[in-house]
Amino acid sequence: MKIVVDDLSGPEIAGFLDEHVQQMRSITPLESKHALDLGELRKPEITFWSVMDGDTLVGCGAIKRLDAGHAELKSMRTTPTRKRSGIASLLLEHIIAEAKRMGFTRLSLETGAAEFFLPARKLYEKVGFVHCEPFADYQPDANSTFMTKVL
Repeated sequence: MKIVVDDLSGPEIAGFLDEHVQQMRSITPLESKHALDLGELRKPEITFWSVMDGDTLVGCGAIKRLDAGHAELKSMRTTPTRKRSGIASLLLEHIIAEAKRMGFTRLSLETGAAEFFLPARKLYEKVGFVHCEPFADYQPDANSTFMTKVL
């Protein structure tokens, strides 16, 4: 597998991200959905990676610069047929290393509070993320869990 910076111009990643947004909308009330669409992910403050297994897209993730020292983890997704196969762990380790290389000293995230998101929350805890108060423009939300990690 390889992890590559993606410019989000290909149809495969567009479809993959559309599935992600649709899945989040089916699980989370619209007012609590924070998944970014393709246009939002193309903004200059975001670096986006795709995980490729040969020619097959199997995962993705991004970081969004909040300020000089703080970034937000965004759009972590593994293709449903490959969940729990180590792709998310591999990508998360890569993103943490890249965030450090970019000079960030803190990485934060928002994920769902529902049972569906429990495996993600456990993965984040495993690599040192701890629960925190809402950050950036987020507001308290019973459907959201906020986590942060000092790098």
